[in-house]
Amino acid sequence: MDYQDLVSEAHKHQDDLIKVRRELHQIPEFGLDLPQTLAVVLREVGDLGEVTLGKDMTAASILIRGSQPGPTVLLRADMDALAVNEDTGLDFSSTNGYMHACGHDLHIAMGIGAARLVAANKDKLKGNVIMFFQPGEEGHDGAGVMLSQNMHMVSGEKPIAAYGLHVFSQGKSGVFSSKKDTMMASAGDMYVTIKGRGGHGSMPWNAKDPVTGMVEILSSVQSFIAKNFDALDPIVLNVGWIKAGNDHTTNIVPEEVSFGATVRSFSKKGYEDTRTLIPNFITKMAEAMGLTAEVSFSPATKVLINDHAAIDRVERVAKSMFSEARYQTMPQPIPGGEDFASIVEEIPGAFVFLGAAYPNTPENELQANHSNKAKYDDSVLADGAALLAALAFDVLG
Repeated sequence: MDYQDLVSEAHKHQDDLIKVRRELHQIPEFGLDLPQTLAVVLREVGDLGEVTLGKDMTAASILIRGSQPGPTVLLRADMDALAVNEDTGLDFSSTNGYMHACGHDLHIAMGIGAARLVAANKDKLKGNVIMFFQPGEEGHDGAGVMLSQNMHMVSGEKPIAAYGLHVFSQGKSGVFSSKKDTMMASAGDMYVTIKGRGGHGSMPWNAKDPVTGMVEILSSVQSFIAKNFDALDPIVLNVGWIKAGNDHTTNIVPEEVSFGATVRSFSKKGYEDTRTLIPNFITKMAEAMGLTAEVSFSPATKVLINDHAAIDRVERVAKSMFSEARYQTMPQPIPGGEDFASIVEEIPGAFVFLGAAYPNTPENELQANHSNKAKYDDSVLADGAALLAALAFDVLG
């Protein structure tokens, strides 16, 4: 089919997609339980195909069967928000303590648009398309849960390709970008509790001060990483919170302190080493100061590795639909994590960024994804929907 026609058709839905996106922006929901969000999705596209709902979570696979037999392609849209109080000043801001600070409301709208385009042209579809509306991308392994429930198998066979888009609030609006091989890091959380012996702040020698121990560990762990991990296979460890003592008094040596950190790696070896070398270093340092340390990790996303042929397809299709300048190859991976990695580990595919910098905003004032001030250009919705749909048609020939 003519992908330029698909772009034109998508733009006929633009105003409605913007309206839906802004409705979703006002009702953000968290984790795996997104009843209002899923209700909007089903209202918009639930009649376009065969709907399979998730078990004990609000997820949906919508199977659109083509008029001709063939294999299956999966198109994914994640739906969850973040526990962030919005401060954008937009007239459609969230007020419920959550926020679509990562742009998933745009992803849902683009998924809705793609579903409409596929369904409207299913007479040309040589196979099937699964619209994968996924909860819990923000640290809840929503992709893994949907895969474990075989929601990618609703056509009766495993999809031969999978594609997903992610908006980028600091990227030039309308520009698609991606790369072959490793694109995003494995990302997980590390939790450390250091225990000592409490006492009076006037006589710290009669106690075992875990605060000092924590400070020493935090000041040393980055040097340990620099000297013990391959600089060409880097990891990122950044402490996000610290808990020690209380703010009612200063003359107590607390018995226990704790901190949490994000840990990111770009290879399986890097992932494994963070789970062995770093805990060993922390516990040994604590022991040297007469303390004990307990280290645990949350489940981490996998390293996101794009399939070569899938990226070749994205580049060719995006340039043919829009222009040479509208697709750029990323020079290097980024340390952000994304559970679409679980999907492309199971199904060959590609993840693509779409710049959506807020209009008329100086570059140095653009807020990053996850900021409570992040704003997005929702004029990109039709083009994002068109690319997703075109990739499915292109795979299916």
